[in-house]
Amino acid sequence: MTIQRYPLRPPQPTPVLTVLLRIGLSCLLASAWVGLPAHAQKLKPSAQLTTGLLGQRIPTTVNTGQQPADFIVAIVNSEPITNNEVGQRISSVEAQINQQGGNLPPRTVLAHEVLERLIQEKAQLQLAKETGLRVDDAAVDAAEQTLARRNQIDVAEFRRRMRAEGMTEVRFREELYQQVTLARLREREVENRLRISEQDIDQFIAEEQSNVDPSRVLLNLAQVLVIVPESANPAQVAALEARARRALERARAGEDFTALVNEYSDAPERAAGGVMGVRPADRYPTLFVEATQDLKTGGLSAVVRSGAGFHILKVIEKSQGGLANATITQSRARHILLRTSPQLSEAAAVEKLADFRSRIQAGKADFATLARENSQDGSAKQGGDLGFVNPGSFVPEFEDVMNRLAPGDIAPPLVSRFGVHLIQLMERRETPMSVAEQRDVARAAVREKKLDEAYSNWAQEVRGRAYVELREPPESE
Repeated sequence: MTIQRYPLRPPQPTPVLTVLLRIGLSCLLASAWVGLPAHAQKLKPSAQLTTGLLGQRIPTTVNTGQQPADFIVAIVNSEPITNNEVGQRISSVEAQINQQGGNLPPRTVLAHEVLERLIQEKAQLQLAKETGLRVDDAAVDAAEQTLARRNQIDVAEFRRRMRAEGMTEVRFREELYQQVTLARLREREVENRLRISEQDIDQFIAEEQSNVDPSRVLLNLAQVLVIVPESANPAQVAALEARARRALERARAGEDFTALVNEYSDAPERAAGGVMGVRPADRYPTLFVEATQDLKTGGLSAVVRSGAGFHILKVIEKSQGGLANATITQSRARHILLRTSPQLSEAAAVEKLADFRSRIQAGKADFATLARENSQDGSAKQGGDLGFVNPGSFVPEFEDVMNRLAPGDIAPPLVSRFGVHLIQLMERRETPMSVAEQRDVARAAVREKKLDEAYSNWAQEVRGRAYVELREPPESE
C-alpha cells in the first residue's frame, strides 16, 4: 500500500543561534528528555511548530519542485507530525550532542527516538489544552528575558540575532510557549505529587555507606621507590632490593617516613615527602591498591616489586567515598552591582563597568575601592566581597559566569535580574559537607531518581491514552 505524501513545509536549516537558544531553553525549563537513551538525555530542543500563540496556523510553503516535498509520518489524535519536524529535531539534538562531546547514535535510531518524543510532546500539549492549562504572554515574556540574560544581551538584541539567523519572532515565541506549557504540565501532574520522606533519605544514605565498590575508596599513599634500571644484572637487583628492605625496617622501627623518603627514594614525588595525593583507588596502580587494601591509616606495606623497581607504601589517608566523606567546592567572589534606572540605562551601566574592568586589569584602579564607591549592593562596604558560598547560592546567570572564571579573573559585565554586575573570582576551596548538606544532597538525588521514574511512567500513560497512527517512517537522511 502506498501512502500519499502530503506537500507541506520544505525542510529548513537549523541555524547556529537556534541551537544555542534551545540549549539555553533546556537549562531554563524543567521539561525532561525522557525516552531517549543516556547519550541524548537532558537534551531538550523544541519541536517544530504549526500553530501560533492564539491558535492561528503558521503559513506553510507548498512544494515547488525545487525542494523535496514534506510528508506526514504520524497522526496523534488528528494532529500530524511531519518528516520535516522530525528532521529539524534530529538536527538540533545532533548539534547539541556534538557540542557536548557525546557519541551520536545511528541516525535511523535517533529518528525513531525523536519521533517517539514528538508523539509524547504532542499528546501532552493536547492534554494541557483539554484540562485548561494556559500560559499567558507574561510567562513567555519572562522566559524570553531569562534567555536573553543568559546570553548576556538585552531582549532587543536577542531578537535581532534571532532574525539574523532566519527565525521569526512569532515562531520562536511559539516554541517557547509550548516548552513553558510542557514544563507547567509536568510540574502540575508529576512534580507537585512527588513526596520524599525522611525514610527515603535514610535509606539512600545507608546504601551509599554500604557501597564497597573499590573505585569509591579514596586513598592517599606515600612511597619510597628504589628504581631498578632495565640493564641491572641479578646481583645489582639483589642489592637494590636489600636497600629497599633496610628502608622498610627503619620505617617499621618508627623512623620518620619523610626522612627515609629523602634518603632512599628515587620517586618524582620525593620533594613532597613521597606523598602521591588523594585520589580514588582505581586511579592508583592495581599493585598499590592490593598491597595496601588490608592496611589502616599509617600502615606500611611489604616491599613490592613493579616494573620500575621496589616500592614501600604508607597509607596516609583511606576513606570510603560517598556522602560521609563528600566535599563541596566553595567559591569566594566579589562584585560591583549597578542597578538600572531612568538615570542609568542598561547600556550605560555595561559601558561603565567595562571601563572599571579595563582600569583594574591595567593596574590603574582597585576592585575593592571601586566597589565601595560605586556598588549598589549590600556587599559594597566589604569591597564587594561575597564570602565563601556553596554552589547554588546565586541566581543561575551569575553563577554560570562565576563558575567559568579562574581565581583572579574578572568577567565582562553581566546583566542579571538585579542589574549589571562586574564579577571577580577571588578563590575556591574544598570543604567537607555538613550533615545537613549531606541530607540535602541525598534528598535531591532521591527526588531526581523518583522524578525520572514518575515522569517516564506518566508520559507513557498519556501517550497510551492517545490515538496514534504511524504512517511512513521518517527519512533518516
